[in-house]
Amino acid sequence: MSSTRLTLRRAATVTALTAASVLAAAGIAAAHVTVHPESYAKGATDGVLTFRVPNEEDTASTTKVQVYLPTDHPVLGVLVTPHDGWTAKVTTTKLKTPVKTDDGTITEAASEITWTGGKIGAGQFEDFDVAFGQLPEDTGQLTFKTLQTYSDGKVVRWIEEAQSGDDEPENPAPTLKLTAAGDDAAGDDSAASAAPAAKTGGTATTTAADSSDSTARGLGIAGLIVGVLGLAAAAFAVVRTRGAKS
Repeated sequence: MSSTRLTLRRAATVTALTAASVLAAAGIAAAHVTVHPESYAKGATDGVLTFRVPNEEDTASTTKVQVYLPTDHPVLGVLVTPHDGWTAKVTTTKLKTPVKTDDGTITEAASEITWTGGKIGAGQFEDFDVAFGQLPEDTGQLTFKTLQTYSDGKVVRWIEEAQSGDDEPENPAPTLKLTAAGDDAAGDDSAASAAPAAKTGGTATTTAADSSDSTARGLGIAGLIVGVLGLAAAAFAVVRTRGAKS
């Protein structure tokens, strides 16, 4: 085998392995349980939060989803959208600090929503829509710790909170950013981006989920860039080899 062909083969192998690793990381990033939109204005009223739950297992289905709502900064007026095959149970808790609103003082709020009875199969995800009456005004973000139970008994705990300056944890909790009123990233514009994805039979493919995940897209683009750089390096090596022989 000539040195030129050997150089090309090695470059192609390195490029393929690197791109595959990056694209695999993109798939992992897209598989997290997330909340959409990513942000709302503080104190926003009459909106919808969508919890997207992908199935990460090849041999088991997701059969139960539990989303825990914060009660130190409560979400008021929670209503659950019905989903075919799923039964939703909303648990309320008495608040340590009642919330005063224009409609009176609120002493209880939703603390947990549990969906059971349905199934999310391999390569699929489900969007669970939750309407709210009002978001809190006294915090910069809301964390919704989530438990995902599979048909084989496995429970994935999406409860880890990212710390400032640190990498994203392995099992991050869905987090909603709350921005100042009037911020372009919040309010109606963000609500519009939360429109449910098209579904078939109550589920949708992970292709749609991946397309909505900005991190996954970024990593995918990075993989393509790595591939181009690898081919460029291979071409340079060929030119250099031929020059040395001449």
